[in-house]
Amino acid sequence: MHTVELLAVFTTALMIGFGHCIGMCGGIVIAYSTTKLDEKSTWLKQTVSHLAYSLGRISTYAFFGAIFGLLGKSLSFSLTTKGILFVATGLLMILAGYTILGGGKFLNSAHFSISKYSWFQRSFKILLGGKSLGSFYMLGLLNGLIPCGPVYAFAILAASTTSAFYGALVMIVFGLGTTPALLFLGSFAKLLQNSNFRTTITKIGAMLVILYGVWSIVKGYKLIENPEMMNQKIEKMQKELVNKVTN
Repeated sequence: MHTVELLAVFTTALMIGFGHCIGMCGGIVIAYSTTKLDEKSTWLKQTVSHLAYSLGRISTYAFFGAIFGLLGKSLSFSLTTKGILFVATGLLMILAGYTILGGGKFLNSAHFSISKYSWFQRSFKILLGGKSLGSFYMLGLLNGLIPCGPVYAFAILAASTTSAFYGALVMIVFGLGTTPALLFLGSFAKLLQNSNFRTTITKIGAMLVILYGVWSIVKGYKLIENPEMMNQKIEKMQKELVNKVTN
């Protein structure tokens, strides 16, 4: 996975963060901010607490990214099958983006809320009463378990990397991209909670997901159409890498 691709993931997640995530996870951020953080706490302490929470979310995302990356690897036996996986990923991401726009029930039909389980509610209540940094981190871990459209979309993308490392990396970059919106929610609450603003930004993020899906289909088609050429490119890149290391 190239730097440009990861930058695209980050940009898309950033847009989704200021749109979808504010509506989906903003309530949790506000809940722990008013319950766990003292108004007299220093700016530094509050920021570190928010970062610990986000680190928890990203840790969960990274774990699932690695799992999906391994799953994708088990389904990819050759460049041709990898191409097919890219095409399937692209189609699913287009459906995911379309659903985020509110145009279908693809993700809704697959959606389930783990937050309804009693063990989750008990854990959430206990952690909400804690004051330590560890409790913020654990709360983030729990939040990362809550399924939503964008998480589905990027988990699918993680599978297409056919690598545990890159699958985790995709989800880490996704988590980092959604962090600024949640980090600054308290400071810009009125703007970020404005429904018109969120709707606009969510639509931009959803369109980026769809464009990423189209790009995945094109990439997959090229792999299926001419796997030998892709083999040559890979071999060339490997030789260049060896030359750089040896020289």
